[in-house]
Amino acid sequence: MRTKEERAPIRTGLRAFIIMGAVLLAAAACGRRPSGSSGGTALQIKGSDTMVNLGQAWAEAFNKLHPEINIAVTGGGSGTGIAAIFNQTCDVAESSRGLEEKELQAAETAGFVIHETIAALDGIVVVVHPSNPVSALTMEELREIFMGRVKRWTAFGGEDRPIVLLSREVNSGTHIFFKEHVLRRGKSKGPEEFAPAALMMPSSYAIAEETSRNENAIGYYGLGYISPRQKVLAVATDAHTPAVAPTIESIRANTYPISRPLYFFTRGEPSGTVKAFLDFALSPAGQDIVRAIDFVPVK
Repeated sequence: MRTKEERAPIRTGLRAFIIMGAVLLAAAACGRRPSGSSGGTALQIKGSDTMVNLGQAWAEAFNKLHPEINIAVTGGGSGTGIAAIFNQTCDVAESSRGLEEKELQAAETAGFVIHETIAALDGIVVVVHPSNPVSALTMEELREIFMGRVKRWTAFGGEDRPIVLLSREVNSGTHIFFKEHVLRRGKSKGPEEFAPAALMMPSSYAIAEETSRNENAIGYYGLGYISPRQKVLAVATDAHTPAVAPTIESIRANTYPISRPLYFFTRGEPSGTVKAFLDFALSPAGQDIVRAIDFVPVK
């Protein structure tokens, strides 16, 4: 039987095969140029670091069908993408969180509507170093850990080591979602905050790298960043329910406690090239790419 490390190249090759198959399938279904596009058309997509790899895979496949469209996909966080919609420096914002009430009101005051499309589903996974003996935690235990109320792994059956907290930075939709759904128990407003000792990491990749080498670390990121270099924890809603591992099946069934939709936001109703790109992402070919990148299709 192959080890996880031996399976990794096979898995990567399978992803590439699925994405290429999606391109060929889409080419048969939508080979014409998107309405409203022209030679040299540019499409700017910006926002969630959780979604940036997914956005780049969509863009690569879409660009093979429409090479006349120049597509740029960048991260920076969900807040960065939403801000770019306001200042009109991007066409599509990728976001791992929903719009806040103040953002909706600001758009209304400015005289436009932000259009929302759910593009995929995701679970926020909690990860530790592979040597950590802890395999599962409850939502309340995660709350105690990330608020800094419990500081050593012995409290959860681990070794007598300090807990090193890793969080995404405050502009990240993943940071906001984790704070609201874990620390604040599902409430958007509240006094609960991450412990001052938490290290704010600039990307999900940075958290993945740090947990792969720091035996004391615990962090979180989107489902698409799982690799054999980190240990993924199962999570229980409370002490009386079984812990559930984050999988496509558990996220689609909403049994994994830290699940969420992933969004596209546009300034007004999408049209022309923007609509063509969103339609592609939601097509069977686009949703095959979602699955290949280890997120959960919405269809």
